[in-house]
Amino acid sequence: MQAVAPASHVDALQRIRTLLGQAGCIDAPELTARFLTDFRSLYRGATPFVACPATTAEVAQVLALCSAARIAVVPQGGNTSYCGGATPSARGDQLVLSLHRLNRIREVDAANFSLIAEAGCVLLNVQAAARSVDRLFPLSLGSEGSCQIGGNLSTNAGGLAAVRYGVTRDLVLGLEVVLADGRVIDGLSSLRKDNTGYDLRDLFIGAEGTLGIITAASLKLFPQPRTIETAFIAVPGMQAAIDLLARLREATGDCVTTFEYLPRIAVEFTVCHIPGVSDPLGAPHPAYVLCEVSTARHDPHLRGLLEDALAAAMDHGAVIEATFAESLAQREALWRLRESVPEAQRHEGASIKHDVSVPVAALPAFLHKASTAVAQVAPCARLVAYGHVGDGNLHFNLSEPAGGGDRTAFLALQEDLGHAVHACVQEFRGSISAEHGIGQLKRELLARHKDPVALAAMRSIKQALDPRGILNPGKVLPD
Repeated sequence: MQAVAPASHVDALQRIRTLLGQAGCIDAPELTARFLTDFRSLYRGATPFVACPATTAEVAQVLALCSAARIAVVPQGGNTSYCGGATPSARGDQLVLSLHRLNRIREVDAANFSLIAEAGCVLLNVQAAARSVDRLFPLSLGSEGSCQIGGNLSTNAGGLAAVRYGVTRDLVLGLEVVLADGRVIDGLSSLRKDNTGYDLRDLFIGAEGTLGIITAASLKLFPQPRTIETAFIAVPGMQAAIDLLARLREATGDCVTTFEYLPRIAVEFTVCHIPGVSDPLGAPHPAYVLCEVSTARHDPHLRGLLEDALAAAMDHGAVIEATFAESLAQREALWRLRESVPEAQRHEGASIKHDVSVPVAALPAFLHKASTAVAQVAPCARLVAYGHVGDGNLHFNLSEPAGGGDRTAFLALQEDLGHAVHACVQEFRGSISAEHGIGQLKRELLARHKDPVALAAMRSIKQALDPRGILNPGKVLPD
């Protein structure tokens, strides 16, 4: 690429406006507002305008201009980050670069079980493109109707099917990435095997736009499921759930697609606050699992395998009661219950959230230890610990005491509660961020809990790829 002559901030921004044209720049306050506040309204920023390139070449030219003028760039997808990873600073000197116009499916290759999607493609549309050739793209999130694949890649999103298909990182064959100075890495390979040196792809997945801007990805596809069985299962607690998971994986030939854990309080919240949600079982139980098993063939015996496994688990005390979805409507109702937990928790007042993971086998011990630890800090807080336990990911959330009370006093305990939870995570060699990334919310946590040698290596990589520090400053790496 031809070198860009140094320019002042004002000159560079004007050249970007000229490059992108009216359709590629958003600066009206009523239109920019949604780009400047994060999903949870924890952070609010400002920007000269929102740059909206429509091609990889335009992204490259924008970054070259910003690099020459030392203008910080904050890449943004669907803006569904839980950690403020796509929100600019309040100073107003960081350029928000929205990728929503890079929204083409460039290629779908059914025979190779792959597709190439641009970063601004909404996840739901990527799923639909795979389905159009009778294939499955298995990444599934509660925000899939608005989140974009570039953001999913940049945060290494986990989702509901990670127990079977892995997290986003496991679904990527290759990437196209624009570096800080505007150079483009064309790594859109659809190969399964390529031993030609360092795997640069994995540098950018989970980097939250701090090392380069992902503009397109080559993604893995899978056969469409032909038979799906969905069960809502009452269990005595977490240990029983983990025992059941192992039993079901063995009995079904590792066909468990999702395995979601819900404590009783989560079901009560959703039934109370979410219209149309009802308790799937007749009596209350300590905890539940929403489980799906699926195969890529028409398998009339899959239900029987699941029923037999649940009956055996019931004989061993790991299952109390279960019900099956007998129709698509019933399956959707069960999933509505699970996916409405965050919304229902908001109706119960302030909450303090922790997105953590530990080895699957350690979940029962972790839950017991962390529950005891937070009870010592906030005895009246209500624990809502739920999530993707099939892959060890628990959303360890605390709601303010029932009946209101002093919300300010409860929120003032956030740091102490975080220390208590994360100390337990560290004891079990877990992660302080299982699927939501670091952003700006967890930078200091990363400094406390990341191996210092690994953190130093991360800083070296950042310096090598972004020596001027223009890519998403203030995110991921602590100051």
